[in-house]
Amino acid sequence: MRTESTVPRTGADLLLRVDDLNVRTPYRTLVSDFSLHMAHGERIGLIGESGSGKSMTTTALLGLLPNGVTADGSVEIDGYSGNLLQAPESDLMKLRGNNMAMVFQEPLTALNPLMRAGAQVAEIILQHKLAPNKAEANRRAVEMLDAVHLPDPAQAARAYPHQLSGGQRQRVMLAMALANDPSLLLCDEPTTALDVTVQRQVLDLILELVRERGTGLLFITHDLAVVANMCTRVLVMNNGAVVEEGTTEDVFTRPTHPYTRGLLAASDLDAVDARGRLFTVATAQEYVPPTADEQIVARPEASAAVAGTAAAGPAAAGTAAAGTAPAHAEPVMRVTDLVRTYTRGRTSILKPAPEVHALKGISFEVPEGGRLGVVGESGSGKSTLLRILAGLDQPTSGSAVVAGNEVKGAKEPQLRALRQNLQIVFQDPMGSLDPRMTVEQIISEPLLVPGRGETAADRKRMVAEMLEAVGLPASSAERFPHQFSGGQRQRISIARALICRPQVVVADEPVSALDVSVRAQVLNLLADLVDEYGLTLVFVSHDLNVVRYLCDSVIVMQSGEIVEAGDTETVYRTPQHPYTKRLIDSSLTLRQELAQSA
Repeated sequence: MRTESTVPRTGADLLLRVDDLNVRTPYRTLVSDFSLHMAHGERIGLIGESGSGKSMTTTALLGLLPNGVTADGSVEIDGYSGNLLQAPESDLMKLRGNNMAMVFQEPLTALNPLMRAGAQVAEIILQHKLAPNKAEANRRAVEMLDAVHLPDPAQAARAYPHQLSGGQRQRVMLAMALANDPSLLLCDEPTTALDVTVQRQVLDLILELVRERGTGLLFITHDLAVVANMCTRVLVMNNGAVVEEGTTEDVFTRPTHPYTRGLLAASDLDAVDARGRLFTVATAQEYVPPTADEQIVARPEASAAVAGTAAAGPAAAGTAAAGTAPAHAEPVMRVTDLVRTYTRGRTSILKPAPEVHALKGISFEVPEGGRLGVVGESGSGKSTLLRILAGLDQPTSGSAVVAGNEVKGAKEPQLRALRQNLQIVFQDPMGSLDPRMTVEQIISEPLLVPGRGETAADRKRMVAEMLEAVGLPASSAERFPHQFSGGQRQRISIARALICRPQVVVADEPVSALDVSVRAQVLNLLADLVDEYGLTLVFVSHDLNVVRYLCDSVIVMQSGEIVEAGDTETVYRTPQHPYTKRLIDSSLTLRQELAQSA
């Protein structure tokens, strides 16, 4: 955690003064009595879950509220004499970019896909008349791209957004936001969609740039570890109101509001309750917040991890025992020398079609009842592996045997048997649930394959049992997906995956889109159901802390290869491969950030 003393927030030092801000629709109040006094150069975190009012507050500050939403109260920024909520649009257009700027969560939707990156930065410089001509603006744009540490900024300036990686696009957004050296930078979940190492780079870059320039930072996020890393002061929002405010260390180590304690408890994957389950907002009364000077120790349940053989360093890449099954037990999943090579479209009649080596001969086994974590960044081959295991893609060579079914060369009848024994829980439940089907139809759909003998009454009874198992009321069966929250939709996805009693469940980033309190509930649910039904779990994630909590063994993938594997706690505590070490070092945890401030 950053330990600089909190900047005084009175008198002429104030950069931003917000008093009694209310944001309303004709039907309800979205934000009520929000107040914030921010000094020049101060870094403040605004935290809360979906629907807490964070984003509505920041869009009100910028004068960008959607149609039908109004704001009243007082918002003043240093350099402008009036109330921003009553300022004409012409004034606000001058202030945006000059005095205050925004970095959004998803850069691909915020950048113009038809303009080169450098031209988009130059456009902002020209609009605010900070360069005399287009040539000078283009030169300044390349300088800004260099300032945000883009490799070869001149080449990046000529690239279109789709030709850049997610982290590079976010750097372009940051260059645009800081091009006119604003005094206030607002960041709305700017690293949520990024890989863990890229997230760390972008956060370090934001911190470096705002410190150098003395820029005030208002950082909006639901990730408490990020706030502990970035901010000196924090405001906690719930249901449109600030429920707690103070220095980051005070709020995170001595919370006074039950909701803050609940958020902390649900965010802390190093803490479990008396039953060994993650804390939720509802069970947070027993939670003991971390202290800034405590030592990080291994969790007690780590000793129960399934033994595995760590692939030590690059020499062992491609072969890994992800978990060692008992001598008498056949592994539920055995992957041997799996290769998948894609051929892209030809770019020239003189050159062969380029090849993409998505998997480069990987091997691992998972015993019955094992919990295997698969970690790696975008492009590591995780998704290709999942598609092959589920029978949705064929390997170029090698073997993948899942629950007794060989995937390579399998015909549709064999694939049907495989899919009865392996089910997937996807990352985005809204994208994987048919909006025109009721919950009962969605959950019972896997039972409709040829060869099963359940009657309509049987299916109705089984749906009711699964709804109860995932903690949803029986009345949910008649409703549609859009009538549920994100966490509830993920429970429906889990119910659908388990109704045909599979041997293996593959979870593909199932909690990455969820709020922290909902994440804890879904992880507890998954852990309980895996134990209750004797499932074998393959859990794919870029969140190393989630994998550490849930999985007894882990494989680390990079560029289509397994670079390290073994018992989860051993790999996390003593990583052998430089890439594994970099992933772990880049991962933010609340306790580590607080401990680093001591």
